[in-house]
Amino acid sequence: MQQMIEEGLIAWAGPAGLALLSILFGFAFYKALVFLVGRFSKPASVSRIFFDAAAGALCVSLCLLALNGVLHAVPQELPLLAPIQQITTLLLILSITWAAVGCTSAIGEVIVKLNPAFDDKWKHARKIETQTKFLVRCLNVVIVLVGTGSALMTFDTVNQIGTSLLASAGVGGIILGFAARPVLSNLLAGMQIALTQPFRIDDVLFVEDQWCWVEEVTATYVVLRVWDLRRLVVPLQWFIENPFQNWSRNSTELLGSALIWVDYGIPIEPLREEFARLLKATPDWDGITGTVQIVDSGEKAIQIRFLMSAKNSNTLWDLRCYVRENMILYTQQQFPQYLPRFRAQLMEE
Repeated sequence: MQQMIEEGLIAWAGPAGLALLSILFGFAFYKALVFLVGRFSKPASVSRIFFDAAAGALCVSLCLLALNGVLHAVPQELPLLAPIQQITTLLLILSITWAAVGCTSAIGEVIVKLNPAFDDKWKHARKIETQTKFLVRCLNVVIVLVGTGSALMTFDTVNQIGTSLLASAGVGGIILGFAARPVLSNLLAGMQIALTQPFRIDDVLFVEDQWCWVEEVTATYVVLRVWDLRRLVVPLQWFIENPFQNWSRNSTELLGSALIWVDYGIPIEPLREEFARLLKATPDWDGITGTVQIVDSGEKAIQIRFLMSAKNSNTLWDLRCYVRENMILYTQQQFPQYLPRFRAQLMEE
């Protein structure tokens, strides 16, 4: 036994030295690439973004590629050569998959960078960002699946299992389809959302009685940031099957109202004048819409609506609160006798 080990070590002495040299050569080649890219490209350039995204994986891939070449050139009768070659090939496939995922993510970053959200192109930029993020995630999933499948196919046992599975692919496909139906439905829903664009990144939505912003779109769900900084995670399929409000679909401008109840005897014209004065005094109003109307009447009071507009949902919320507070204060100070009250009729016997 000891003699076999000694013979194996002696046989591996030369190939091991070549293998070590090949790894050093691959690492030196990677360092040369780092120097050239850093010398001839700007930090924010497209080529630099791609290189930085896949730098670590590229280093490992170059070293493994050089090592794999040496292992296939040495005498094939070396002990334990076959499992070492298999491990090296497996690691090479995984590192290439890692590099491909990094480059794919860099594609999304480059596309978003080439379409900045300027004031006159913000809607187009958000549309591109939403589509790019979803498609990049889907492409990453495909790359990982292909890489994992290629890595598994390096094992002979997996090949034998695969041959037997092909005979029952029909039944297995049906079972897999039922088991993966939620995942597949979300992927298809995400593809539909990416193409039709019912909402985009940073759109303001009203979902399940929650006022929120679209923060992140993944391959299977959407992360919504609620106004109180909570996060609402909603499956993509939900947006296909349920109605929701998009407050910034075509523009961010919105209309809002403040409602107050007052007595029938209150004069309306002073309220209109005070409302107009309040709108002109605040920078939250966009100067487009400002009307006062009686929108409801009951047995005891009437309801007055103060309709106003603002440039976005945040500003509109602040404007509505500002108008409501000040109109109630104005009514209390100028017309306290016309605040809502109960009316009763006295009957003489």
